[in-house]
Amino acid sequence: MKPHFICGLRQWARGMSLSLLLLGIVALPSSAQDGGRKLKTGSQPEYPQLARQFKITGTTRLELLVSAEGKVKNVKVLGGSPVLVRASVDAVNKWVYEPAAKDSTILVKFDFTGEQ
Repeated sequence: MKPHFICGLRQWARGMSLSLLLLGIVALPSSAQDGGRKLKTGSQPEYPQLARQFKITGTTRLELLVSAEGKVKNVKVLGGSPVLVRASVDAVNKWVYEPAAKDSTILVKFDFTGEQ
């Protein structure tokens, strides 16, 4: 049995390795590390007008359940501002991953900085 700290650290590192900085606005996963899943099609979340207006920035974290066929089956919100979370969930629900032998759980982190 592994200590919780080590499991948590590995999960955090896996989530961090899934992201790349795109246009200084949002971090998008470059590929899935779980089972070698790669993102086939997907776009960044739109920076919400309300967030822009009130200069809301922050990070959202999501856990995706991706089917063997590559469709996002379920999205679990792990954290973030509700304004930014809605945009993140809307975006990932449209993503398609490469097919795999079984369902995968993928951690995704988006950093909304407000810079454009």
